[in-house]
Amino acid sequence: MSSSLGETQQVDKYRSYLNGEGEKNTKWRFGVPPNYDVVNNLFEEGRTKIWPQGSLEEKVQNLLKSWEMEMFHKASFDDFKTMDPRKYTFSLNGRKPITLEEIVQKFGGGYNPLLQTSLPEEFQLYNIAEETAESSHRVFTTTFPRGFAIEVLQVYSGPPVIVFKFRHWGFMEGPFKGYAPTGEKIELYGMAIFELNEESKVVKVEFFYDRGELLGGLVKGGHGGASNSSTNEMLSSCPFMKSTG
Repeated sequence: MSSSLGETQQVDKYRSYLNGEGEKNTKWRFGVPPNYDVVNNLFEEGRTKIWPQGSLEEKVQNLLKSWEMEMFHKASFDDFKTMDPRKYTFSLNGRKPITLEEIVQKFGGGYNPLLQTSLPEEFQLYNIAEETAESSHRVFTTTFPRGFAIEVLQVYSGPPVIVFKFRHWGFMEGPFKGYAPTGEKIELYGMAIFELNEESKVVKVEFFYDRGELLGGLVKGGHGGASNSSTNEMLSSCPFMKSTG
């Protein structure tokens, strides 16, 4: 397994390409590298699997976390190291694959490509047409102040085509789009396929899951909760912007 699966030296023990000499010129979306200490604590407290060091499962999990970090926090495609930005495509639930340029130009980046839906606009709890990468990040860091952790539950095949099952979870301790916080744990389960090229860079990503598992749990508290605006302003002024995965 190559460095893309987590063998590069790093300060964050779960993510490559976040710190160190190789990132000294990286352009970060929020001005500085993200700090994952809070969500790492959530991950370690709530994970259901502890994979042996050096195992395929651990390497896939670290690749997933490193990929997510780059997608959410690196502002320039030239700084992406887990993937080949020239060939990379993303697909959700069997939809037509989209390129990195389309992710930014058509969906705005952030959580938006991950929350695509065919529901009519009036039934959408989260309308990606109204969100940017920055606004989507603020929404979910407000809703999940301790972060939204992710773990790999099982790896069904190794590289070059990696197929795995994952679990994403966090505690709704902040409001979501006017819906009151419940304090409850929100969990999302799904499957993913990461295809690597001969240089072990990700060139194709496919995710399969029900976005309703996430959004359904965020409206249980009902409307009338605290407004997101003041919290969003606080988070947007914070140089570290609590991280998500």
